[in-house]
Amino acid sequence: MDFNGSDTIPGPRTEDHLPHTAQAAVKIVIVGGFGVGKTTMVGSVSEIRPLTTEETMTQAGIGVDDNYGSESKTATTVAMDFGRISITDKLVLYLFGTPGQERFWFLWNGLFEGALGAVVLVDTRRLEVSFDVMGRLEERGVPFVVAVNSFPDAPRYPTEELRTALDLAPEIPILDCDVRRRASSKEVLMTLMRFLHSIALSGALT
Repeated sequence: MDFNGSDTIPGPRTEDHLPHTAQAAVKIVIVGGFGVGKTTMVGSVSEIRPLTTEETMTQAGIGVDDNYGSESKTATTVAMDFGRISITDKLVLYLFGTPGQERFWFLWNGLFEGALGAVVLVDTRRLEVSFDVMGRLEERGVPFVVAVNSFPDAPRYPTEELRTALDLAPEIPILDCDVRRRASSKEVLMTLMRFLHSIALSGALT
């Protein structure tokens, strides 16, 4: 994210080792276009110090990377972001943030491998970049929720209008969020877990 005060806000950090009560670990990917807040989300919610692979942006990216709405952005993820959050004493989520620029999308296939679900971060100023992102998830059969990140200068639309614009199925959750806030980022992840649980239940009943 690129507006004032958008630096990663650290949540409470723990030791890097897993809680001794943990019984299950789930891989979640956080995807989206360039500058939508993936690194910020991982950093705000992770209970361990997040691993980032940000590099300083250079002149080489001019004309290649679409930085509309992110003109003040000085660094970008070139491989992945990584964090961890304990949802309960027994369930741990491993978070993998993907690079946003199209020239790094070849890395996505490896990051999607083994993922139980995904969060698609959306910037309403650049809705069109979300279609390729969601298309890749659908191709791989990865369930996802859509989180509309809050930017001060971004237009706001009713949820159902956004659902129509993004061509989302009625059952796919869509919610507003502020990825700088730990509670907001955690609620996005909880929404994803509830969605995955509902899919598992419906599968068990059919």
